[in-house]
Amino acid sequence: MNVKNECRECLVCGKTFPIKSLIPMGMIRKVITEEISHNFPEWSPQDYICQADLTKYRIQYVHSLLKSEKGEVTDLEYEVIKSMQQHELITKNVENKLDQHWTLGERLADKIATFGGSWAFLICFAIFLVIWITVNTVVVVVHPADPYPFILLNLILSCIAAIQAPVIMMSQNRQEAKDRLRSQNDYQINLKAELEIQHLHEKLDHLLMHQWDRLAQIQEIQLDLLSEMSKKY
Repeated sequence: MNVKNECRECLVCGKTFPIKSLIPMGMIRKVITEEISHNFPEWSPQDYICQADLTKYRIQYVHSLLKSEKGEVTDLEYEVIKSMQQHELITKNVENKLDQHWTLGERLADKIATFGGSWAFLICFAIFLVIWITVNTVVVVVHPADPYPFILLNLILSCIAAIQAPVIMMSQNRQEAKDRLRSQNDYQINLKAELEIQHLHEKLDHLLMHQWDRLAQIQEIQLDLLSEMSKKY
């Protein structure tokens, strides 16, 4: 019997074709045979497949590639969201955290220092000085409580300055503690952002590498189809 007129059965559809119209399974690309093995795990390299079924599996493989690529993007987004949800939020309200630990004296020192460095304090203190000097020089002329050069007033001013200095230092210490916590919080946020960006870069590089591999496989299948079409015509 002539080999050209010999007929064989297609592994997929089971129909009989001339052997010249069939393709041996051993000559098909591995990625396509893996796709065929999902439905026919018992195939062997000596089996044959018809052109229509081979084209069907090629198209099926290309569709599965595109579908898996779309699903991979979704998985990438899910992994990033999941990795962020597994960690506790670093952003914190430093003001509220500190207010819970300061004593009444420290909070009072902060308010006094805030008032002492305001225009309201300067205006009130200037009015007090004007009233004190006016009373002791104009109103009470005969027996003033604090005659010129206002020694009692100087004593009061010295006491205010002596008290105001440590109060301001306490307020500055509290502000420094706030600034220290803010800088630590900012460092933690920047570090987390840097790690997340690095994580995203690694995922994108991994995804792009797989895309190039898949595009190359699709092009190889297209070249196979073009070469078979050129043989027919």
